[in-house]
Amino acid sequence: MTSAASVSAGRGAERPPGSAPVAAPAVPPEVLLRRLRQRHATDPVTHVERVPPRAGVPAPWPRWAPAELRDAYARRGVTMPWRHQAEAASLAYDGQHVVVATGTASGKSLAYQLPALATLLADPRATVLYLAPTKALAADQLRAVAALDLDGVRPACYDGDTPRAEREWIRRHSRFVLTNPDMLHHGILPGHAQWSGFLRRLTHVVIDECHIYRGVFGSHVAHVLRRLRRQCARYGRAAGPTFVLASATSGDPAAAAGRLIGLPVAAVTEDTSPRAGVTFALWEPPLLPSEPSGAGGRPSRVSGSGAGGPGKGSGAGGPGKGSGAGGPGRVSGSGAGGSVEVADLTQVRRSALRETADLLADTVAAGVRTLAFVRSRRGAEVVATSARRSLDEAVPGLGERVAAYRAGYLREERRELERALLHGDLLGLASTNALELGVDLIGLDAVLICGYPGTRASLWQQAGRAGRSGQEALAVLVARDDPLDTYLVHHPEAVFGAPVEATVLDPANPYVLGPQLACAAAEAPLTSADLELFGDGTKEAVEALVEAGALRQRPTGWYWRHRERPGVDLRGEGGAPVCVVEAATGRLLGTVDGGSSHVQLHPGAVYLHQGVSYVVDALDLDDGCALVHPEEPDWSTHARDVTSLSVVSVRSYVDAGPVGLFLGEVDVTNQVVSYQRRRIATGEVIDTRPLDLPARELRTVAVWFTLSPESLASAGVEPALVPGALHAAEHAAIGLLPLVATCDRWDIGGLSTALHPDTEAPTVFVYDGHSGGAGFAERAYGMAAAWLRATRDAISECGCEAGCPSCVQSPKCGNGNNPLSKPDAVRVLDVVLTNLPR
Repeated sequence: MTSAASVSAGRGAERPPGSAPVAAPAVPPEVLLRRLRQRHATDPVTHVERVPPRAGVPAPWPRWAPAELRDAYARRGVTMPWRHQAEAASLAYDGQHVVVATGTASGKSLAYQLPALATLLADPRATVLYLAPTKALAADQLRAVAALDLDGVRPACYDGDTPRAEREWIRRHSRFVLTNPDMLHHGILPGHAQWSGFLRRLTHVVIDECHIYRGVFGSHVAHVLRRLRRQCARYGRAAGPTFVLASATSGDPAAAAGRLIGLPVAAVTEDTSPRAGVTFALWEPPLLPSEPSGAGGRPSRVSGSGAGGPGKGSGAGGPGKGSGAGGPGRVSGSGAGGSVEVADLTQVRRSALRETADLLADTVAAGVRTLAFVRSRRGAEVVATSARRSLDEAVPGLGERVAAYRAGYLREERRELERALLHGDLLGLASTNALELGVDLIGLDAVLICGYPGTRASLWQQAGRAGRSGQEALAVLVARDDPLDTYLVHHPEAVFGAPVEATVLDPANPYVLGPQLACAAAEAPLTSADLELFGDGTKEAVEALVEAGALRQRPTGWYWRHRERPGVDLRGEGGAPVCVVEAATGRLLGTVDGGSSHVQLHPGAVYLHQGVSYVVDALDLDDGCALVHPEEPDWSTHARDVTSLSVVSVRSYVDAGPVGLFLGEVDVTNQVVSYQRRRIATGEVIDTRPLDLPARELRTVAVWFTLSPESLASAGVEPALVPGALHAAEHAAIGLLPLVATCDRWDIGGLSTALHPDTEAPTVFVYDGHSGGAGFAERAYGMAAAWLRATRDAISECGCEAGCPSCVQSPKCGNGNNPLSKPDAVRVLDVVLTNLPR
């Protein structure tokens, strides 16, 4: 983007009033889309939405804004703020906690920079703390604030990448510290004595992209912020700092922000910035040509004993980590013997990864600067590698202008990629959602979204990365072959006509509250006043910590009893990151979060890094290290697991005659037990190899429904087909839950059984993939009728005959998608929907 407003504000406020016009993109979005559609014989576009441009509404600078600051913005091209920027800034300057929840590229950065920087200029002792969910966003904001060149502000990033030699200087001298919740939790608050001067003078806390703080992560961050407020009060700032939050458009942002910081928050939601038009296409990759039944080792008919008894697993994600449409889920119980019809796996759609890679190559070849969002780290590598290969075949050397970007890269690699994109050295980038947030991506013309990102808020955030210099833009959602994506591309009203989701977090979650209270007590003894600060459930959680021997009660409060600090993972990713090391050289390639290590770094796994393929030789979980060697096999690896579940307690239930709907606590046990090697070219399964990895246990919250055998028989579901019917309904229900809850399919898991020992009935479970729950199961319970209606529609409207990845199949199902019965899944859901109250 050439707009100086975007530079000074860190993220674009589009073009400020009075600035020069922006050159039109090389290829208009309508023309580009027409070219892309010609790639296939049948039109892959199911819907095109035209988001019209919007004029901006400027406002005068607030009277309190110092001339020095106004002049600094003017030098960067910002002559006036937009009205929503001025409104939010004035509230924050007056001491009101405020959240500005407006669209992408609406200039939210100016809304919090203006009051924070004005305060720093007016009070030479004041300090400001800025929190971003990613290091990339904090680094981007540092560039923006530093570019204003204001005397005495001394902005600096303080995170895990900051050299130790610089940390002491930052603590003593920086007045605008940019960090992330993880560093606040692990570094700043435990060392609060060293930060006492900074905390005593802290006037504003900026929480950027606050809609990211949802589920377990958001609940942890909520308590980290309460710990911050506690330390500020201890060092003499009784009134506490003013919180200024920035959010993508979301449902009820004031309530969500209030839950996050534990204080009343005003919301500014009317977006008065100008917006260029966006052409938004929904794209469904075409079906691949049919192959003879059984070709490539992929039979269309599977014989077996159906459920296979307790302990048979599915899903490759570990507890709750889902697997595309299906997620983890076991089918257990009796019946389903003999031969069971399942989907013909030879009739599948073209891979969304392959489709996205080809589209990225086409846009880059046309000179269109493009960002492709891909759901997984591996997927980002695959898309970038495939696009580079295609471009080099067409124009040797052109592939060098495409790269991958994801978490797990070393700091130097990330910064170089950001620089190359900002300066135009790169024309195309395949990224995970690490670049979804407000990093200022200058001059992008198109965004490709490989698979629905889980929420409409994320979808619009990603689409908004294009057109950030005021120019017309193209956004394309490329559907994955799973129930939710298929449903959305054929129901555009669910994308463009539905409100953005509300952010879900639960600070009272005992699996979050207890560990956070332990952290607070390790920083300073808890007092009676702290019980109110940390909210509902605190008294009970403190008593439990005392009983467990973690805290000792004395007349002056509750004291942490151990020498070491509590080990608490904010992001719930299953432990410390695992380092990926090249065995022959000792070179550190990157990291993988602990929760994913069993799936991504098991012995024999294929690991991709910047287009180079490695095979894992050994995984040492105790030392957190995986040794790899470079190799380019013609196969890929897919982990398989087993899952079991037991009901601990029932919180709430609905008695609907033959149907029961329940919400409660469950224990989930999951173990990765093997992996498949599949031919890259054909998908043929080469072999399945065993693994010896430890089981993982999870206590979480689940929603489940039961049906009486009599109701199933009356609906025409034969006893032998009950496991397949429930299994298919479970896969589809997991895939469609993000439609009603603020989650994505990787946050949840599931299990189905024809006779569960705890319910003594045919049952389908869907559970949160985080200890103590993340609020998603509660949302599903409250929206059960709408959720299951969409699930039923997605299955019945799919054009396949027996079930496919677009409706009831999961490509990572540990049971090999056997048994599945698509028509009987519809009958099961009809029974549920007929009896459940609307």
